[in-house]
Amino acid sequence: MNDPKINSILDEGNRLFLKGKYAEAISYYDKILDENPHHLSSLNNKGYALSKIKDFENAMKCYDLALENHPEDLSVLVNKISSFRKQGNLTEGLSLCDKILESNPKYNIALYHKERILFSMNRFDDSIVCCDVILNDYPENGDVLFDKSCNLAMLSKIEDSLSLLEKSISQGIQYKVKAKKSKSFEKLVDNPKFQKLVS
Repeated sequence: MNDPKINSILDEGNRLFLKGKYAEAISYYDKILDENPHHLSSLNNKGYALSKIKDFENAMKCYDLALENHPEDLSVLVNKISSFRKQGNLTEGLSLCDKILESNPKYNIALYHKERILFSMNRFDDSIVCCDVILNDYPENGDVLFDKSCNLAMLSKIEDSLSLLEKSISQGIQYKVKAKKSKSFEKLVDNPKFQKLVS
């Protein structure tokens, strides 16, 4: 099953991918797919590379082909959700999250996508529920703390929102920058506590 030649081509493709050379990476994945059209990692990685260059249509074809033989592969399913999100196809993305979470209720990557999708759908209370499931296991997760804070801001629960924002900023300075740019906090620009947090 493990072919050293294929592995070295795959490694080279992945190395190029990590350098941001997506088109070159795809050419390596294609070398494998020419010989083995259903090679799971090559299909998944090619799909991911295509989504990086915003060719979502062909990315989806790769994911669907991979899922024909591996319908439960979480990595492929998550990449597909990510592509749905980037295209604004939130309903499809959400139903795929729910499909994964039915059999893996604690699968945090799917929960993370789900809370983001729900936020984009203005379903802030539902998004908070997902955030809380993740934060039960990972109470210091800065991204999720930040997202929950955004949800609370949108629900005008300002004090709760700001105390979570403070907690997320304590996990990393990048959350100050994100908060300044985030539409969620637009109405808090004049709030002294908010100003202090992001200054």
